Amino acid sequence: MTNRRILRLSGADTFDFLQGLVTNDVKKLKDGAVYAAILTPQGKYLADFFMIPEGDAVLLDVAEALGDMLAQRLTMYKLRAAVAIEEAGLHLHRGLGEVPEDGFADPRSAEMGWRAYRTGAQTADDVDWAALRVAHLVPETMIELTPDTFILEAGFERLNGVDFRKGCYVGQEVTARMKHKTELRKGLAQVHVDGQAPVGTELNAKGKAAGTLFTQSAGKGIAYLRFDRAKGPMQAGTAQVTWADSSENA
Repeated sequence: MTNRRILRLSGADTFDFLQGLVTNDVKKLKDGAVYAAILTPQGKYLADFFMIPEGDAVLLDVAEALGDMLAQRLTMYKLRAAVAIEEAGLHLHRGLGEVPEDGFADPRSAEMGWRAYRTGAQTADDVDWAALRVAHLVPETMIELTPDTFILEAGFERLNGVDFRKGCYVGQEVTARMKHKTELRKGLAQVHVDGQAPVGTELNAKGKAAGTLFTQSAGKGIAYLRFDRAKGPMQAGTAQVTWADSSENA
């Protein structure tokens, strides 16, 4: 149900090792969970994950489908650093409301509840997480977040997933350039959806490609848009889609 891989990184060089790789500042772990990503040297997304403080170690909470790749990538970068990478043998538990004593508030948004790491699997979860993601524009691994993703287009600054003052990390130069020298012309946005369309359906506006429609719930959706073409009604298969902010950006 949670479908996550929990890795444990330990050893004398763990914090410095991560600091040189990930998009966020590892020093923030003293305050709780930290959301971050690892990028290619070209600044594109490889994996997003939560870093969780565990004494002198750090847990990495990543989508199961990316677990092997992330462990291999970290091992490749490790070289002679004093860092051990292993399976933690823990299971993710999620919920809403008050954060339990062993839990951590989701660092992306207070509306996304809490996360805890326990030896037994979670057996019940009736929260509609997809609806919450759509309502608060939170992208999901391997749905809205793909190997073509630039994290600023995916809202990582708003989601507390990137730090522009921490110093160098893999892909930092491209990310900083997008932040300081360009205006984003594409990115994830919340849209209104009249009808339904499969995740990944192309959006068209006046016969031109305008983006892609992803997760949908209760008449809204998350879409990757070309902002200059998303000013009016768009089609996603048989569904009609409008940008929630199009009136302000017309």
